[in-house]
Amino acid sequence: MAHPGAKQADPHDELAARLRLLQELSGLGVRALARDAGLSSSSLSRYLSGQTVPPWPAVIALCRLVQRDPRPLRPLWERASNPLPAPPRTSRQVQPPSPPAGAPRPPRNDLPRDVPDFTGREAQLAAVLAAVDSDRAVAVDGMAGVGKTCLAVHAAHRLAADYPDAQLYLDLHGFTEGRRPLDHDRALRTLLAALDVPSEKVPQDGGVEQLSACWRAELAGRRAVLVLDNAADADQVRPLLPGAGPSVALITSRNRLLGLDDVPPVSLDVLTEQESARLLSRASGDPGGPEGRLARDPEATAEVLRLCGRLPLALRLAAARLRHRPGWTVGILVERMAEGASEFDTAFDMSVRQLDRAGRRLFRLLGLLPGATFDEYVAAALADVPLRSARAMLEDLLDAHLVQQPATGRYRLHDLVHQHARRSTLEQDPPADRDQALRRVLDYYVHAAAAADTAMPFLSAGRASSVGQPPPALPRFTDKIAALIWFGTEYTNLLAAFEAADAAGADTHVCELPRFMRAYFARRCGTTMLNSLFERSLAAAQRLDDPLQLAEAHSDLGFARYNAGRLTEADTAYATAAELVTRAGDTLTEAELTMRRGYLKWDQGHVEEPLELFRLAGKLYADADRPMGTAHATAYEAWAMLQLGHRQEAARLARTVLDAPHADPAWPPTLTARITLGVAVAHEDPDEAVQHLDQALALAREDGHKHNEAWCLNCLGVALRQMGRHEEALAAHRQAFALLDELFEEHWKIHFLNGYGETCRLAGLPDQALHLHREALRLARHLGNRHEEALAHEGIAALLDGTDPAAAADHRAAGRAALPDR
Repeated sequence: MAHPGAKQADPHDELAARLRLLQELSGLGVRALARDAGLSSSSLSRYLSGQTVPPWPAVIALCRLVQRDPRPLRPLWERASNPLPAPPRTSRQVQPPSPPAGAPRPPRNDLPRDVPDFTGREAQLAAVLAAVDSDRAVAVDGMAGVGKTCLAVHAAHRLAADYPDAQLYLDLHGFTEGRRPLDHDRALRTLLAALDVPSEKVPQDGGVEQLSACWRAELAGRRAVLVLDNAADADQVRPLLPGAGPSVALITSRNRLLGLDDVPPVSLDVLTEQESARLLSRASGDPGGPEGRLARDPEATAEVLRLCGRLPLALRLAAARLRHRPGWTVGILVERMAEGASEFDTAFDMSVRQLDRAGRRLFRLLGLLPGATFDEYVAAALADVPLRSARAMLEDLLDAHLVQQPATGRYRLHDLVHQHARRSTLEQDPPADRDQALRRVLDYYVHAAAAADTAMPFLSAGRASSVGQPPPALPRFTDKIAALIWFGTEYTNLLAAFEAADAAGADTHVCELPRFMRAYFARRCGTTMLNSLFERSLAAAQRLDDPLQLAEAHSDLGFARYNAGRLTEADTAYATAAELVTRAGDTLTEAELTMRRGYLKWDQGHVEEPLELFRLAGKLYADADRPMGTAHATAYEAWAMLQLGHRQEAARLARTVLDAPHADPAWPPTLTARITLGVAVAHEDPDEAVQHLDQALALAREDGHKHNEAWCLNCLGVALRQMGRHEEALAAHRQAFALLDELFEEHWKIHFLNGYGETCRLAGLPDQALHLHREALRLARHLGNRHEEALAHEGIAALLDGTDPAAAADHRAAGRAALPDR
């Protein structure tokens, strides 16, 4: 009974303590107890730790196993299940309510779980919160395992209600063995993606300064809390810090970040003896008092504290052994810990030894993973076991506190645990076994990326991966949204896998992985990184000396160059690819290369050649039994015919594409055909034209593709201008350029400037029209886009006809000279 006036215990904690007593009475570990009670071990772990209130039938099942009457627990269970109303919004503990169905999705929250047994650190927590209030940033430093991340995450959870727009977490891997610290480019792109910033607003060139400026601009209007964990030094952190605005940052590092002059430090030491004892008691589920195991053997308890070095991570690992071994005395725990080599190794080795053989092997192999987090599919591939077995082993590792679960279905290793696992596999597993395990992981990422790429709404070669054996299991990608989410989640892991494949000499993986990622890059990551990856893919293909791999590598690099506005380099790559395709004799690769050469030849100012290439590509796709490819080629033939003024033929071709069945209405050939048809019939049937263009615009917006949205708006402006609706046309062009101004890939504007300029001329805005055509001329010359260069000259000539006929004639002559065969 509680003393009168004593503070009432939290019902969650009290119920969890009572359930842990039931576990002790059973004499069973978590997995065995869960099995006998008909529960999952992960759910039971959450019940025993107080994270989750169990359903009443689960409480009954646990009581019956130890032959106890559950009815006395009912009042306590009801208090835990029906807590008092939350305090007012001013409290930092308040979490925002869940949005109603159909409302926008809630703000991003990447914070790891706040540990339920957070102990001590009152002064340090107060210092962190005070530093955030005064300086909007704080750097928590201290030795490995001292609890820096735990404190920062705990503080971030306290701050979450005051910073409701986003709660972000990023591991910078400053001290992760076997991994390079996260570089600025990847860190900033990851953070921007976490805020759902469209790729079109993210700089693709210009270096860290532009990326950092974009990041600070996005944060300026938000109230977000950011945890930057495991920083190597001040230089790694500085570009990631918020600028002007209300957002705050909590940084952790093993080093004192002296270079961050405006960020106050909070240094952590090991816990005090009292705090260490309290944490060991809470984490082990010890009920306290003279009857508890810790109190019955104070000397052994003191030795546990000594062996753990009063470090929170080691203390929690040791406590987990006591909690899951109710038959152990503390003396037994000390004996097992003494077999280890160091403070950390004693705790880790003891935790590993309680696993079965397969679990110990998986734990060791996890030290080889190239990425930061992983899922059960990666674990299954790594261990070469069925998915169900991998899931069960991960449950055991979670129970043993050897892996963490920062989000549902995602796992990670603490740096110290990762270091131990890596050292263990190097010591215990033969090199051939380690190489095969890593190769299986690399196989998995390539096969999974290929499966996700197939679900994307972009034309791809559709060729199956040729690396290794298919993994035990792959995620199911039911639609493009699922594929985009997977790519976004695995982005840094895919890049890490690429680096690991390159380092391991897995040249086929280096060739294929970027190929299956290119559709995702087109949507989210721009062209800079893709050019870099394909450069290294080409080097790998040259080492393989396989004609087909070489042909595809040159073709892919050429297309990356083309999309970056580097037309001359693209032409060189395509010419080399064309020779290799002939040797390889692969129809599908030839069809794709033919399409790409058609795009390039059009931009270079040719007429007949790109049309012939589009028609040839359609035939090659048909020969390869790829009807979607044929429709893609026909759509671009229609677009080219429209640009040449052949409206009826363009409309006819576009309608054949629209008649082709396809599940995704935003499928690129359909979008291209709808835009083409809308502009083609603008004179004859304005209502139909607007209907097609409005539908294309709606699909582009629904699809979230900003480039396509701008293209639709620009073409809508062209069609409205042809109808004589100049004000509406100007409004559409302005909306397109409002989107384009957010793009950091300047070369995209070349496709829109001349059309906007012509509308301005006919709308009676000659000065603005002249400015736009001259800007198009400058950009076209820089890119080598002779088609747009000729249009710019013609636009300028039309504007100068009345005021400077000689200059107008010079521009028309220059326009004709720019075109090689017109």
